[in-house]
Amino acid sequence: MIVLLIGTLDTKGAEVAYVRDRLTAAGVSVLVADAGVLGLPAFPPDIPRQELFAAAGVRFDEIRRLRDRGRAVTEAAAGAARLAERLYRDGRIHGILGLGGSAGTTIATAAMRALPLGVPKLMISTLASGNVRPYVGNRDILMFPSVVDLAGLNRISRVILDNAASAMIGMITHAAISESSTVASTQSGTAQASASADKPIIAATMFGVTTPAVEAARGILEAAGFEVLVFHATGIGGATMEGLIRDGLVAGVLDLTTTELADQLVGGVMAAGPDRLTAAGLVGIPQVISLGALDMVNFGPRETVPPHFSGRRFYQHNPNVTLMRTTPEENDRLGKEIAEKASASRGPTAVLLPLRGVSAIDREGEPFWWPEADAALFQSIRHWAHGVELIECDAHINDPLVAEVAAKKLLEYLGKR
Repeated sequence: MIVLLIGTLDTKGAEVAYVRDRLTAAGVSVLVADAGVLGLPAFPPDIPRQELFAAAGVRFDEIRRLRDRGRAVTEAAAGAARLAERLYRDGRIHGILGLGGSAGTTIATAAMRALPLGVPKLMISTLASGNVRPYVGNRDILMFPSVVDLAGLNRISRVILDNAASAMIGMITHAAISESSTVASTQSGTAQASASADKPIIAATMFGVTTPAVEAARGILEAAGFEVLVFHATGIGGATMEGLIRDGLVAGVLDLTTTELADQLVGGVMAAGPDRLTAAGLVGIPQVISLGALDMVNFGPRETVPPHFSGRRFYQHNPNVTLMRTTPEENDRLGKEIAEKASASRGPTAVLLPLRGVSAIDREGEPFWWPEADAALFQSIRHWAHGVELIECDAHINDPLVAEVAAKKLLEYLGKR
């Protein structure tokens, strides 16, 4: 098994060499790629920086002449991604490890995001204890805090690099054992796919306040022979689901919890980006969409809520999560967005309206019960939706009826009865 090790050999050469030696001592082969620009590499890499930049379609000499660090990092990241993708496709690497500060993390994680889920990916980074979403994206990247800066070998950095190398050795070795076992059993004619391997995948979205609905629907779908992947609608969850749909891994979508659209519109902390609720329509796979948790926008602790929202209705979900009720005006805009995105779908699509509330705290007697706000959402969808099936349930989203109607409609679209 071969690991692609990415680092800037002009500034992190000693650390890269240390990790390389730890990997090779354990019997893991290594390809070292140099992403440096300014100084000379500390040792000859397997993949020189010229090749890395060439993969991005630029000449290294030109990048060096410009002396624009931002441009250099951007091009190096693009080159690393294309290089990693090509090496993996050709069967020349089986895992990837990077180390560095902000530039090194940007470059190496770009390469990691280019590889499929399941390929071992580990980033030793000075940024690993902060907001890592820009680096991880929707891939399974293990961010490993460097604790101290990567500026030479010392009693702390050696321990960190040792542990990170050991983690990669464990992941890559396990991958090799799993692959060998699969090959051996296939050659002997005894290979049996796991029970879930042959099942088509349905992606579903869930929040704590829509859990009963999703769990009930999941049971119906699994009983019908599908594997259900549930994504927590916290921003990265929805973005990850959209990515898997675009990758062609999903047969159908049960998008009961579209709350991330509210955060995107109003400015909450759990937005999934403007492309949320588009992948299934573009790919053309069946989807059933509902309005779970569109009664709320998510913020952190109460003191982090922007001051201009001071007059709004709030609910303290826990010390770290403050929920803000969406207004009729916001729900009118959300309804239009959902209707327009659903109407653009290439595949069979239904939008389900739970007329008695869209979350556990949006029902009569609960903190976010606001019939006028919900009515604005429902009416906007009715007005703007064209060419999609509208299903109105005189029930709360967490009532068993909604789960049953949603699951059976999706099964109908999928040709399962």
